[in-house]
Amino acid sequence: MNNLGQAIHIKKEILVRIIKAFLSDDFEHQARLIPYDMRPKGMEVPYRCCVYKERAIIKDRTIAGLGFPIEEDDETVSLADYAKRAMERTEISDKNLTVLQAACKGCATNRIYVTDLCQGCVARPCQSTCKFGAVSIVNGRSVIDNTKCKKCQMCVNACPYKAIVKISVPCEDSCPVSAIKKDETGFASIDYDKCINCGRCIAACPFAAVHERSQIIDILKAIKSDKKVIAMIAPSIAGQFPGNIYQLKTAIIKSGFDNVYEVAQGADITASTEAKEFMERMKAVNEKKSEWLTEWTNEGGYGETEENSNEEIRYFMTTSCCAGYNQLIKKHLPEIKPYVSDTKTPLFYTAEIVKKDYPDAITVFVSPCVAKRAEGFENKNVDFVMNYEELGALFIAKKIQITELDESKYEIEASKQARNFGYSGGVAESVKKSLKDEDVVKPFIINGLNKDSIKQLKKFADCGECENGCNLIEVMCCEGGCIGGNATINNQKIAKKLIDNFTQNSENINKIQ
Repeated sequence: MNNLGQAIHIKKEILVRIIKAFLSDDFEHQARLIPYDMRPKGMEVPYRCCVYKERAIIKDRTIAGLGFPIEEDDETVSLADYAKRAMERTEISDKNLTVLQAACKGCATNRIYVTDLCQGCVARPCQSTCKFGAVSIVNGRSVIDNTKCKKCQMCVNACPYKAIVKISVPCEDSCPVSAIKKDETGFASIDYDKCINCGRCIAACPFAAVHERSQIIDILKAIKSDKKVIAMIAPSIAGQFPGNIYQLKTAIIKSGFDNVYEVAQGADITASTEAKEFMERMKAVNEKKSEWLTEWTNEGGYGETEENSNEEIRYFMTTSCCAGYNQLIKKHLPEIKPYVSDTKTPLFYTAEIVKKDYPDAITVFVSPCVAKRAEGFENKNVDFVMNYEELGALFIAKKIQITELDESKYEIEASKQARNFGYSGGVAESVKKSLKDEDVVKPFIINGLNKDSIKQLKKFADCGECENGCNLIEVMCCEGGCIGGNATINNQKIAKKLIDNFTQNSENINKIQ
């Protein structure tokens, strides 16, 4: 979940105003007025140097809310023109993030720095602990050579006076694949060839300078058209809004959608299919082990045979539900691809079901994170992706109070385990519960992608084995799982409690073997 406080409120207010402008009789004019309505003349400026700077940044945020990249903005183009272009747009982009350079602080360089607290002590633990020769003593004080420094922070931890600190750049520190860096202007810039759409930079920047490019106008246009529009809600949504998901279905339909499907329905398919695949892979491992043992015995028990010496056994399988993880594999970690389950994601199966039920409908996935925009872009059965923040803004703009509404049941009720896909450990638990012999599954949970967990995955791929004999690795890009996505709106602890309370009365998943 984002912890950006007031910045999130501003973003939500802009989304609400964009939606209200669309619903008005004069979208273009009302969109143009958003910065002026939010920062009228004479108002005390709360964050920037002047009202004009405030308006400029609100304009940029509105451009992102209308679905355009700020990097390509021509300052002479008005918000009315952007609103008009949004109405004329027929295709969405695969670049889901944009940087508001006007909001970007242009933080100091990410480096290890010796402060004035350095005492020039005789022990010099900072110098002795550095493995890269980056610390030297000049005029009795420690100095760091940043051309040699690897930012391992050994010297930071070794200094008894806490005189050495790491100067952090939140967006850069948060990115697990180093896809966001300062460009030649000194402001943040995203390398889309590296970016895995995890959204960490959105949640990390205290100036909210990194934005998703919203598809809300495209979705509202679809709702306004004569086509049916079907919402598909992610399992983690049960922990985000007041009321229960049956009232939420009523609210979504009241906001303009024609029907709502639980993606947990697809999660049941994912869990059972992944369980079958897991058993097939483990069976192949056991057969190969048996074959090797026989060969080893026949050869007199001395070492490996020539035939099996270079043959690889894949002792583990990783889950494939997280869109950010799948982007990581595609762009940065191809060596682990053979270990990744071939089973499709819950969204894939749900969208397939919806398109079968409503062949001509527009499908909208309601998501906790930006990574699912990338998955949606690659799936012909998913037309648009709306995040939880945008859905919440739609409810506010239309004055929909979820707790005041009647319940609407879903055509197919998902299992308890499928509805628990939304938090870390839930996917592995669902696979385990799908099997009659649950003990065969020995899970290993990677709760959030970062540089250390990526190194860990590489290590597993190199040796072909997971730690402690584990054979099913669940990988979640966000800490906490989907309830920790960048577009969630509730505290993780509260969200998990709400999901647990909701799933108490759900049926258990059907076991397959």
